[in-house]
Amino acid sequence: LIRSDSELLNEMFHMFILFCMCWWRLIGVFGESVSVMEGDSVTLYTHLTEIHEDDEILWNFGAERFIVAKINRGAGIFSIFDRVLDGKFKERLKLDKQTGSLTITNITTEHAGLYKLEIHGAKLTSKAFSVSVYARLPVPNITRDCLSSGSSYCSLVCSVVNVGHVTLSWYKGNSLLSSISVSDLSISLSLPLEVEYQDKNTYSCVLNNPISNQTTHLDITQHCQPCAADISQLYSGLPLFYLVMISIPAAVSLFVVAAVVIFWIYKKYRKTDQEGKYFDVCVVHQVMEVHQSAVILLLLLSVSVMEGDSVTLNTEYQIHEDDDIVWQFGVNKSLIAKNKKKQIFNISDVLDGRFRDRLKLDKQTGSLTITNITTQHAGLYEVKISGAILTSKTFSVSVYDRLLALNNAFEMCLLKYLLSDSKCAIVF
Repeated sequence: LIRSDSELLNEMFHMFILFCMCWWRLIGVFGESVSVMEGDSVTLYTHLTEIHEDDEILWNFGAERFIVAKINRGAGIFSIFDRVLDGKFKERLKLDKQTGSLTITNITTEHAGLYKLEIHGAKLTSKAFSVSVYARLPVPNITRDCLSSGSSYCSLVCSVVNVGHVTLSWYKGNSLLSSISVSDLSISLSLPLEVEYQDKNTYSCVLNNPISNQTTHLDITQHCQPCAADISQLYSGLPLFYLVMISIPAAVSLFVVAAVVIFWIYKKYRKTDQEGKYFDVCVVHQVMEVHQSAVILLLLLSVSVMEGDSVTLNTEYQIHEDDDIVWQFGVNKSLIAKNKKKQIFNISDVLDGRFRDRLKLDKQTGSLTITNITTQHAGLYEVKISGAILTSKTFSVSVYDRLLALNNAFEMCLLKYLLSDSKCAIVF
């Protein structure tokens, strides 16, 4: 059967009209698409400038078309039904009395779905809004895959957890290298990448959904750090005999090195100058004549200070009116300061003036402060307080060069670690 051109044109016209009607109906069902981030607010606009006196506006939600808001200007009704659906809209809906537009605040994925607007007036008007709510995106995490890395290349994995309706991608500059998408909710994604250690290109891992994205840039120097050796996998294929043969020399070598280090540090810290030897022997002997337990107290009166700093030798004493205080320095007990009945006398010109403009004596306690200290001021300081009773206190002051102090602290920390296998921190 051959049809004429006019019949074909007439049939095409009717098909076009049918298509337009179907499209119009689809717009009524699916309506305007609105995307929003979880926790934000979204407004569904009526696009009316004002509501007429005889207009009635209804807002429905979901397939069951639950009424969530209603306006009847003539009857003076402006109502929000936010307790429907077990109160999921409670304190989240706002209705514009001028235009009838509906605002949903602090939106969650529970509020995603179809919203329908019906305006009853001189003519019936309806409009649908398809609202999609997306969770906030986490920042992608880049880690090294040590098991897959080689000698010339670095294996990396970009991963995210608890995501849905997202795409995870690797980019080299602006060029897409690979990607993976998921439409499920609360799923974990990971995407591998291999780069050479000397690669100078810029790489980034991007997580995105239709309305937002999160990016982590690859730093090869940071992310491709050497992996810790996995001993169990490295030696899992070796016979027990070879493992023993490897372990024994290693253990012996470690023991020898530890012994040498301990002995060297011990010998170094045993070395003192002649003044130090005199203090070790004579002062301890003198205190033991008084009481043996006082030896522990004397050994605690050791003060260490960095060169250039200030140090205060505290008497922990309150001076009385008739007290006399004398400070002496060194093996020869050179007089450097005294407080006679609360009158201070600094004798700073002794010992070639090494204490000039460096000593301060507290009138209330008799404590002595040495400012801008140098290694020349290291040694033995003795304070004698004469009053109702005779009190004597001794300080052994050590002054360290700033550069050597860090080295000494490291050595002592290492010694502590080797002897007790405990952690040690150096603060410098």
